[in-house]
Amino acid sequence: MSTIIGNEKIAKEEYRPIGRMVAYWVVTIVLAFSIALSGIGQLMRYGGNVDLVTDIGFPLYVTNILGGWKLLGAIAIVMPGFPRLKEWAYSGLFFLMTGAALSHAFANDYGDYGFHIILPLFYAVLGIASWALRPKSRKL
Repeated sequence: MSTIIGNEKIAKEEYRPIGRMVAYWVVTIVLAFSIALSGIGQLMRYGGNVDLVTDIGFPLYVTNILGGWKLLGAIAIVMPGFPRLKEWAYSGLFFLMTGAALSHAFANDYGDYGFHIILPLFYAVLGIASWALRPKSRKL
């Protein structure tokens, strides 16, 4: 709603429901934290990260590439400013996660209860939700 004073039109700041803002930050922090931990695990080759990559036929150095991208993407989506960088980070995380799910599916490496497929797709959905809920200041 706007108010007219003299010849000037003063617009009220756009109202943003608090629930949407809270949902954005919860989803984004969960996504960034999960992706960052995954990236650190890959860079350190911790736990099952070595087997996860080599069992589907990728060389071990891929963990360095994927881990670095994950860390940079997680940082990009939480830091203020740089809306174009955020768009690239969201799309990169989406392709990284869907590519992981497809790589495991094509290699018949589903994991227990399809975990190797479900988890990356869950992160892709979190990325879509974070992108869709982002405030106007974080859009192009």
